[in-house]
Amino acid sequence: MKILVCVKQVANPETSLESDPDGRWIQESDTTEFRLNRFDEYALEEAMLIKESYEDVTIDAISVGPSRVSEAVKQALSKGADNGIHILRDEKGYCQANITAQMIAGYAASKSYDLILAGVMAEDDMLCQVGPMVASILSLPCAVSVISKKLDFKNHVVEVECEMEGGMAEKAVLMLPAVLTIQSGINRPRYPSLSNILRANSQELTVIEADFSKKHHMKETLLSFKRPEKSMQTIMFEGTAEKKSGKTDKTFS
Repeated sequence: MKILVCVKQVANPETSLESDPDGRWIQESDTTEFRLNRFDEYALEEAMLIKESYEDVTIDAISVGPSRVSEAVKQALSKGADNGIHILRDEKGYCQANITAQMIAGYAASKSYDLILAGVMAEDDMLCQVGPMVASILSLPCAVSVISKKLDFKNHVVEVECEMEGGMAEKAVLMLPAVLTIQSGINRPRYPSLSNILRANSQELTVIEADFSKKHHMKETLLSFKRPEKSMQTIMFEGTAEKKSGKTDKTFS
């Protein structure tokens, strides 16, 4: 069984981030911290659980972006992925989900993957689009926000339960190959082992230059990027509990 896990490198939101001069994405510098998208860690862990439960399972991790993105792919290797693929796209800044999906689908089209997994969303844009777009391009069945799954290799299907709004869940059966976007909380992502860290540091990645000779269909334009404005001010009430709650001693008949 072959599994492809889509991972993304994102700026660490816990650090100080500023927008670039054009106001269209974050300003990158030598001190900007990046990390593996947390939602993708759950997808990678699901792949590892499958590998531990079945024989002859190979996990490939793939990412799209500039040279620094190789670190995210190596992080996936350190967590147990067998092979790393980096589609090198030198342009920094915001990349449309549509473009990322086209590049991933272009690579996966001829690789005969049984499962393609992705995190439910990326921490930076929170669009939830790359996984479903990859499925659409490859004409594969897709389930999103998966909170449980059960593989049936004999019948070439995967049974899934997907999170919906209002505390509801939806069950579905998909024929393999299929694309699943994995919701957080489905598992507990493991820490990298020392042996895998050493392997990730020495293992060469498959690096593919992004082919811009093919015109990718642009579906959107990012106009601006900024921090949300404050919508309200904090008002501190002083006095007794009764006074702060608005209660009075008056009695109404």
